[in-house]
Amino acid sequence: MAEQISNYQCPSCTGPLRFDGKTGRLQCDYCGSSFSVQEIEALYKEKDEAAAAAAQQAEMEPDNVSLEGEWGTGSDWAREQGLKAYNCPSCGAELICDATTAATSCPYCGNPSIVPGQLSNMLKPDFVIPFKLSKEDAVAALKKYYNGKKLLPRAFSNKNHIQEVKGVYVPFWLIDGTAEADMQFQGTRVTSMPQGDYMVTATDYYRIRRSGTVKFEKIPVDASSKMPDAHMDAIEPFDYSELKPFSNAYLPGFLAERYDMEPEACYSRADERAGNTAAEIVAQTVKGYSSVIPQGSQIRIRRGRVSYALMPVWMLSTQWNGENYLFAMNGQTGKLIGDLPVSNWRSLEWFAGIAGGVAMALAVLMYFL
Repeated sequence: MAEQISNYQCPSCTGPLRFDGKTGRLQCDYCGSSFSVQEIEALYKEKDEAAAAAAQQAEMEPDNVSLEGEWGTGSDWAREQGLKAYNCPSCGAELICDATTAATSCPYCGNPSIVPGQLSNMLKPDFVIPFKLSKEDAVAALKKYYNGKKLLPRAFSNKNHIQEVKGVYVPFWLIDGTAEADMQFQGTRVTSMPQGDYMVTATDYYRIRRSGTVKFEKIPVDASSKMPDAHMDAIEPFDYSELKPFSNAYLPGFLAERYDMEPEACYSRADERAGNTAAEIVAQTVKGYSSVIPQGSQIRIRRGRVSYALMPVWMLSTQWNGENYLFAMNGQTGKLIGDLPVSNWRSLEWFAGIAGGVAMALAVLMYFL
């Protein structure tokens, strides 16, 4: 039976290939050869199709394995844990992966490996945005991120060692739709005019109504339960002008996950974003008033097409004082977000400096009074 996993090897020397974001080509680090995505896609088309068919056949076969009272193989243990086991095509070692893993690397020989069955047929993404930034770019961006953080412990930035840096193609749903907003406001206009020795101020109240329809295309919502939603939202936007038709040839050298959350589970997040944006746009049309107070709103969401895409994300993690800190960087634009520790001592110094400045200003003010 054909293998369920494949890896892309250099046609010139059979060394492992990796996708290079700076050139947009697959690179061999052994002989220096490079190939276009189209060349490698055509070369490995039949092999990927055979691997996907093998995976589908394996899913259909009954699992009659019983581990009770005896030692099982790695494959047996993987099934018991809800994982998947494959054999590396290069060295034959057994790879234990999550059930959603679509691209990984062999921990023994280091060769990038693709699981075509995870991204084929109904599971095949519509689009992919290839990585543009490298691992070195991600590490440099994190160090730059530390700069200017006044409350960051000095020891963290001086002695911190990044534990893990992973380039991951994260699954996203791209949701089209429209938001119909009907909103009411109370507006005021204040006028003042002199009357004798007095200045008379008059306030007029208005009932304001605005309605409109806002069209949305490709609202991104990550479709992986493993990824922190706040991090994925914060590293947006992605530049959709660089969306490519999906190909497995973009994956070598990176990790990839297929979705484990159906679109229905992600609709509420997309609806909330569309509704909030529509309300903000409609509210901006209310102008020419001294004050505007929202009085009520009705927002109706109409969903349209849903596309499936893989987006490039660098995940960086580190430990400090027994705590884990996770950072995410957009692998296309370089936008980075993450949590940082706060130094209690530096916080006290900062607040003491503010308090001292305020006290000095008050003392000067009292002196002249």
